[in-house]
Amino acid sequence: MVYWVFGYGSLIFKPPPHAVEHKAPGRVVTVIEAREWHMLEGITVSEGAISSDDYVWGMAYRIDPQYEDEVKTYMEYREKNGYTCHFVPVYNASPDGLEEIAVVDNAEIWIGKLDNPAFIGYESLDNLARIISERSGPSGLNKEYLYKLAESVRQLYPHVRDEYLFGLEAAVRALEEDDY
Repeated sequence: MVYWVFGYGSLIFKPPPHAVEHKAPGRVVTVIEAREWHMLEGITVSEGAISSDDYVWGMAYRIDPQYEDEVKTYMEYREKNGYTCHFVPVYNASPDGLEEIAVVDNAEIWIGKLDNPAFIGYESLDNLARIISERSGPSGLNKEYLYKLAESVRQLYPHVRDEYLFGLEAAVRALEEDDY
């Protein structure tokens, strides 16, 4: 079996090591299961009801087979804080653009779970923007991570309008302007 990793967030612009091929755009159900996300928003969604807003665009990476074990160890370490490994198909538009087809049958994805002690839960966009504008982590400023992600999504998927991501980016930038 060919080993594929599907990533969102920093995995879009910071791929795992030994990736020998990537496919973009790739799309899978959101990194937190849609039903759980809607529950946090206070919205009840019937079983099987998924809207186009419930998909995540990301990047699928095919890993060089000789490094598969190394990359699996890397991904387990990178996603260790409350994420669980799942395998999903990744879709892309057909050559004529009229339908979506599976381009990878079985890609690894790491999904956050609500019972993770590090998961904060749903926050208002304004509160989240304030936190992101003020904080940093081992990889640098949180706002720089957000800006890289938003720019990567714009560059890779110009036909996609991720309202939540772009709204959060705008809110953080507005806070920056207020500081000047």
